[in-house]
Amino acid sequence: MIAEKDLLKVEEIVSEVISDQSLEKGDILINCLHEIQNSFCNFVPPEAAEKVAQMLEIPVSSVYEVLTFYTMFATKKRGKYVIRMCDSLPCHVTGGREVVDALREELGIDINQTTSDGLFTLETTGCLGLCGVSPAIMVNDQFYGNLKPSEIKPLIEKIKKEGGDL
Repeated sequence: MIAEKDLLKVEEIVSEVISDQSLEKGDILINCLHEIQNSFCNFVPPEAAEKVAQMLEIPVSSVYEVLTFYTMFATKKRGKYVIRMCDSLPCHVTGGREVVDALREELGIDINQTTSDGLFTLETTGCLGLCGVSPAIMVNDQFYGNLKPSEIKPLIEKIKKEGGDL
């Protein structure tokens, strides 16, 4: 359950997105959900989804259709850093499986799990569009390509050092 102040933040976000004249009607829901997810540490709480539906005057099921269709959205809490490993064929044949194994080992978690400190969530995703630098991962909005398993530990340590405190 989220606090009343958080629901007020959701209302503020939705109002701001609705008032953006540059958006087409079909873009409003996705933009609302993006902004809300950014405000709630990488997920959209159920109460926020319900508030969005109420304010946009659409069924809650329509909100959940978008939340569950696009892999960029989550309905359960994720880590501060969401690591998405590309599982497309180019990444797979260039060593993607070994990179995933290194991520699992370094983080101590499996795919779709979050570290106990709440810092990292490990996910797989379809093509990141970085086939020329495969294997590739995305950490939040930052891309890393031409990865080798030996580069995973230093990368995780760098991320922790630069902003790992919650």
